[in-house]
This record gives sequence, C-alpha cells and structure tokens, in this order.
Amino acid sequence: MSSALRVKICGLKTLEHALAAVEAGADLLGFNFYPPSPRFISVEECRRICQALRQRGVTVRLVGVFVNPSLAEVEDALQRCGLDLAQLSGAESPELLTALAGRAFKGLRPASAGELEQALAAYLPPAAVPAWLVDAYHPALFGGTGQTGDWSLAAGLARRVSLLLAGGLTARNVAQAVEQVQPWGVDVASGVESAPGVKDPHKIRQFIRAAKAI
Repeated sequence: MSSALRVKICGLKTLEHALAAVEAGADLLGFNFYPPSPRFISVEECRRICQALRQRGVTVRLVGVFVNPSLAEVEDALQRCGLDLAQLSGAESPELLTALAGRAFKGLRPASAGELEQALAAYLPPAAVPAWLVDAYHPALFGGTGQTGDWSLAAGLARRVSLLLAGGLTARNVAQAVEQVQPWGVDVASGVESAPGVKDPHKIRQFIRAAKAI
C-alpha cells in the first residue's frame, strides 16, 4: 500500500504554494471553501489558481472542501474551478453525497467505533475514490485542528475501503501513521504550515518525503 500512497496537501491559498506541493510530489490539492477557516479561499480565487495549474500541465487531482453546502454551491464550484472532487466535511445528508454521484467523498470525525459504523451505514455505498476521509474528532471544528486522530479506528476502515487519513499528521509522525493504518492516502493541512493558513514549502517537502519513504 505505501508504495502507492497518495498525499493530499489541503487548505492551499496561493498558486506558489500549490506549485510547491506539486513539485514536492503531492497527488491531490485541497481548497477550503468554509469561510470561518483560516484556510478559506473564494471560488473565484480558487478558479484562478486551478486554471494556472492546468495551463502548466499539472495533472494532480483538485479537491474542493465544503462544510454543509447546498448541492448548487458544490456543483458551481466544481464547474467553475474545474475541480475533480468535493470533500464534504460537515453534517451533510446522505442524499447530497448520492446526488454528487461519484464526484464527492465524505469526511468523518468519529468519536467512537459505534459512531463510525453508524456513519458508514448511513452513507453507503461510496462511489468516489477515495471513499472516505477520517479526521480527528472535535466537537465543534471541521478539521484542520492539528489534533491526532484514532489510528486504530482508521486502520479497521482502511482494510475495507480506500481511505484518506487526516488529523494531526506531520513529517515526524506520518510514517508511523502509514505503517499502522495502511491508508489509501494521507491528508495534511496544519502540519505543513508556518502559521494558520500559511503553507511552508519546506514542511511540504519534508512531509511528502516522509510519507512516501516507507
């Protein structure tokens, strides 16, 4: 699994940092459309960055991150920005995931194994790849907390589906996380930043090197 591990650098806000992620070996780039987040980017600015990436021949997958959007909002951003996938990280309904028909995957922040199984039952069957993202549980925040998730919980799911592992990953712990969970890919935002919402190209390179070294 690790030889084909995918890395998603999430919460990008500038073309410079998006290109740095691509050059470092990122497989997916994430753009956060949730206004309260320090990583928020407008659809128009995301469109500008994505167009510039495609004009340079960049072929990595581009992902929009949403929290409790309407179907129209997701479809508009996918179309205008030329995004490949939507990541739904709030309390979206199973119907929204179904309506996006393979163009979206659900981010989960389970507090327990029981809660994870309830979510899987409610949202099955996933049509996109990755099928799920599992992040650290937080009662109020929708990801990007820097808190480490429950790797044993994620490992059980990773044996069943294509899983993106998120939550408190850094260059120091990502290799251990990959060995324990064996995910389809890993997702990082705060772990490659010099300040909230400000990516650090050196940390991006360190993270990707560590993630793909095993």
